[in-house]
Amino acid sequence: MFSNRKEGLVLALPAAAFATLLFILPVAILLSEGFRPSATGWSLSGYVDFFSSGLNRTVFLRTLKLGALVAGTAAVIGYAAAFSIVSLPPKSRGRVFGLVILPLMISPVARTFAWIVILGRTGIVNSALVGLHLTDGPVRLLFTETAVFLGLLQLFLPLMIISLVSAMENIPRDVIPAARVLGASWIAVFFRVILPLTKEGLVIGGTLVFTGSLTAYITPAILGGSKVLMLETLLYQKVNVSNDFVAASIIAMILILMSFSANFLLKYIASGRR
Repeated sequence: MFSNRKEGLVLALPAAAFATLLFILPVAILLSEGFRPSATGWSLSGYVDFFSSGLNRTVFLRTLKLGALVAGTAAVIGYAAAFSIVSLPPKSRGRVFGLVILPLMISPVARTFAWIVILGRTGIVNSALVGLHLTDGPVRLLFTETAVFLGLLQLFLPLMIISLVSAMENIPRDVIPAARVLGASWIAVFFRVILPLTKEGLVIGGTLVFTGSLTAYITPAILGGSKVLMLETLLYQKVNVSNDFVAASIIAMILILMSFSANFLLKYIASGRR
């Protein structure tokens, strides 16, 4: 047994070295730019300068707010959709699940441009509003936080549904009917039966949606433009416009910390602790 472990360790060393050289080391070098040593040693002055800017604080809070809103809304819609999919017969379930996965096979650029067709000044929504005489003219819907929210929600909602469907399929089929027979309302069934049994799917889906919303670039750049900056679009500007790699590494570190914090918080809440 000891020999097998030793052989496994020897086989794993090249893979670990490969991953370290190609993935971990470059990321570590990039993130270390934000802690550039000064006369007194390594310093956090870069982070202090970053958050001392009102624009940077606004972008940080906007990114956090939109990420949380997208994840929360995706969870609400995802539970309803997942419960409906799991309740279908096996053949119909596969077809509907395929429709959920279908958007993931389409380019994010194409899916984002679809929102331009919907929300543009001559798009579907504005045409309907003007046609129904609800407005005197086109309403500005693009380059707003609402447009970015809708684009991110449509982009990452399938990930939440897939995670929750996988979790709900493991719930014993007689648990929910038994709870209903015993007099539990649907609200009680959800909070006392469905939610505790699907918390792992919620953690996975919430982490994927929140992290994806933080790190998405195409959707905020097209639907938000320069009027609705998020951390990822600000990161792009720091690298390609101002050539400020220190600020870019600081933003990258903030995004990583926000992603890990969201995963830890979701796990903490799912564990039932107070």
